[in-house]
Amino acid sequence: MPETTLAELAHEVRSKNAGPFWVTMELFMRDAEGYRIAADESFLNEGVIARLYRVEESTIQIFRIPSLNVVKISFPRPVSQGSLRDRDIHAGQHHVPLARLVVPPVS
Repeated sequence: MPETTLAELAHEVRSKNAGPFWVTMELFMRDAEGYRIAADESFLNEGVIARLYRVEESTIQIFRIPSLNVVKISFPRPVSQGSLRDRDIHAGQHHVPLARLVVPPVS
């Protein structure tokens, strides 16, 4: 059975700067069922994001917005926007590991 990713359940998965020192990623889920999966704290939580992005778990903020079927995740940028080591000045590619995250099988 093929694996399903968050991207397949979402209308859109995107990332962007939230100022020069933070990244925000947004999961716009297609429907309530997709949102239920993405918002499940046993599946998508600070520990998972910390491992995916190699950031401190305590710095991650997750906002679950059921009325919009949206999950929003913010954490400090690894380097400040526009600094010499910044490889993605708009943080437009940070969402890729999140989008590729495999969801647990539906039981």
